[in-house]
Amino acid sequence: MKNILNIIKDSNYGFSLFDRSLVDELEQNIKIKDGKPYVICVIRDKEIVLRPEEVVRQLYLMKLIKEYGYPKKRIELEHSIHFGREVKSADIVIFDKDRPTVEYIIVEIKKPRLQDGKNQLRSYTNATGAPIAVWTNGGQISHYNRKDPNYFEDITDIPKADQTLEDILKERFTLKDLIIKDKIPNEGKSLKMIIQEMEDEVLANAGVDVFEEVFKLIFTKLYDEYKSAKDKEIINYFLKKKDFPMIVAEPKVTYMAKEKDPYDALKEKIAGIDDTSFRVLEFRNTGQSEGELKKKIQKLFNEAKTKWPGVFDEANQIQLSPSHLSISVSSLQDIKLFNSNL
Repeated sequence: MKNILNIIKDSNYGFSLFDRSLVDELEQNIKIKDGKPYVICVIRDKEIVLRPEEVVRQLYLMKLIKEYGYPKKRIELEHSIHFGREVKSADIVIFDKDRPTVEYIIVEIKKPRLQDGKNQLRSYTNATGAPIAVWTNGGQISHYNRKDPNYFEDITDIPKADQTLEDILKERFTLKDLIIKDKIPNEGKSLKMIIQEMEDEVLANAGVDVFEEVFKLIFTKLYDEYKSAKDKEIINYFLKKKDFPMIVAEPKVTYMAKEKDPYDALKEKIAGIDDTSFRVLEFRNTGQSEGELKKKIQKLFNEAKTKWPGVFDEANQIQLSPSHLSISVSSLQDIKLFNSNL
């Protein structure tokens, strides 16, 4: 990893999100000329200088092709997006399968800070109508569904080439899936960061007591996980160790080390568990109407108040509007709260 580490040092970019095999492949393809690193671009098939942001872009392109199955013909780099007379370039654009000139997924890499990248993505998706957006700096990643010009809604992942956005939203999701897809280790974020983003983006102008409403959602989310306690017992039995550390924490990835990250090891161990009989988690936005989602979450909150009395008044209700609640649930649904460092 010597070349890649030298390239990204002192930058805001990283590569811990990517599989070791992709990083190794990129490293092997680097050529040094006149003291500068060069590589053949995965999409443009020409030699380019490998700057920090280009390291992340090339790795993400490799991921799109090898892990998500997108053909190169559906991908374009530096795609022109028009804002009246002004023209900007999107880092990566994936076009719709059936409409090859229509933008489907837009990926932003040049803005290494989340808020900057999110603002850029919002302008790109509003200009093109693209329904899906991704921001990454190689160390963190966010996947969004564009709900309207004002709000992005978090989604677990982008669809693979043979999937649709609806497939992602409506997929069956159990405690096993939550452990494997937990946003905190997989996206390189902290719970604090996720909640702050949700407060700044969604709740700042919601006209509610932000702390109170966030606490209600966390309380409800904990109860939803508690309802899957029997499934956790099955997972622990499968692991043949009842006190197996199912702690969710940021992965300690060091690509120079030989040992496997403990979170990756956990994912591998439980991937083979048959969860067809597991309970489906309820604290999720599965594409239903915002009104239906609010009824579902309020019902779950009411059940939590009955199970754990004394925390909230019996008459207490979720005060968020259906649209604000929809986005907030999407922000929190892929975080495993129990046994995590809160």
